[in-house]
Amino acid sequence: MSAPTESAAPAWCADPYADALRAGRGPLYLRRNDGWLLPLEVERWCADADVVDLEVLRRCEGAVLDVGCGPGRLVAALASRGRPALGVDVSEAAVAHTLRLGGQALLRSVFDPLPGEGRWDTALLIDGNVGIGGEPRTLLRRIARLLAPGGLLIAESAPVDVDERVHVRVSDGRGAAGTPFPWARLGAPALLRHARRAGFRAEAQWAAGGRSFVALRRRDALDTRRASSAAEPANSTAVINSHRARNPSPDRLVADV
Repeated sequence: MSAPTESAAPAWCADPYADALRAGRGPLYLRRNDGWLLPLEVERWCADADVVDLEVLRRCEGAVLDVGCGPGRLVAALASRGRPALGVDVSEAAVAHTLRLGGQALLRSVFDPLPGEGRWDTALLIDGNVGIGGEPRTLLRRIARLLAPGGLLIAESAPVDVDERVHVRVSDGRGAAGTPFPWARLGAPALLRHARRAGFRAEAQWAAGGRSFVALRRRDALDTRRASSAAEPANSTAVINSHRARNPSPDRLVADV
């Protein structure tokens, strides 16, 4: 992925990841250089949001940015409930799938310019996406800049206590593999540690369905830029903070790309 690295983008855009998303099933893995395989839950990603996902969405506030949205089940679930949400992903197949489900999505890295920077109420890093870019603190600082002051980050951690940086390939386990890219795996203790140093405070922690999550609140001290953003004109095409506009039109989420 771009800045700190662009190498992940072609990996996620190429087979076998795109093939698995189009088929809606695996097998699919992240393969480490030493041969270790991390199974990827393609079937769950391509299904409707489950009860564990819905608990995550229940905790979301205002306009939601789903970073690494994949095939878009969370964005689509939010959209079906009339909630303003945007997914971003470097995989063309993932973005296309999200759009087919009725969600809004952009083919873009989280490190690229995005709509509504500094005004998102909630950001999501689900399904292992705390690993994006291979440098958790860099990613978390980027998320902090995307969020409004006091904004919420909900992140899924590994269900074990781990803090590792690796280079991986997307593999189907049958010989096809993408190009290598940096990735990270974080258990909850490591995620909380990196989040504190990136300007977040812990708000909640829970586990469900064999998955682990933390809710993190951006500290107001990060608001070093513009206190005047609340004075945004009513007819702005930027992302509208839910506290300033109820039920904004979904097409406004991507109007200022």
